[in-house]
Amino acid sequence: MIVSLTLILMAQLVGEAAARGAGLPVPGPLIGMAVLLAFLGLRDRATRLSDRVLPRPLVDGTLEGTGKGLLAHLSLLFVPAGAGIVGRLDVIATHGLAIAVVVLVSTLLTLAATALTFVAVARRMAPRDDPR
Repeated sequence: MIVSLTLILMAQLVGEAAARGAGLPVPGPLIGMAVLLAFLGLRDRATRLSDRVLPRPLVDGTLEGTGKGLLAHLSLLFVPAGAGIVGRLDVIATHGLAIAVVVLVSTLLTLAATALTFVAVARRMAPRDDPR
């Protein structure tokens, strides 16, 4: 589990360093997720090499289990954000309606983008003889 957590945090660190170092307008953790995805893709494509080169927790499913464990307790990561909101109730009182509208619109746009992306990927991945 320690090796898996180290890899996840290192991917985030690499993403953060790349975003800040290159001045990219993309969040570092997003770049880190792409780095982790690339690592997992390479690991799964070159199984013989990865079994010999990588530590056992990165090839025996422990990495995936660690990721699922983090996702199971994801709500704990929102506690600091909630405390920060309580600390800025004056801003909520002043701009509460605008914040609510922005959150609602951005949520709807995210749902629409996710659905459209899913449909596009499903069409692309569908067999050619399937009339979708």
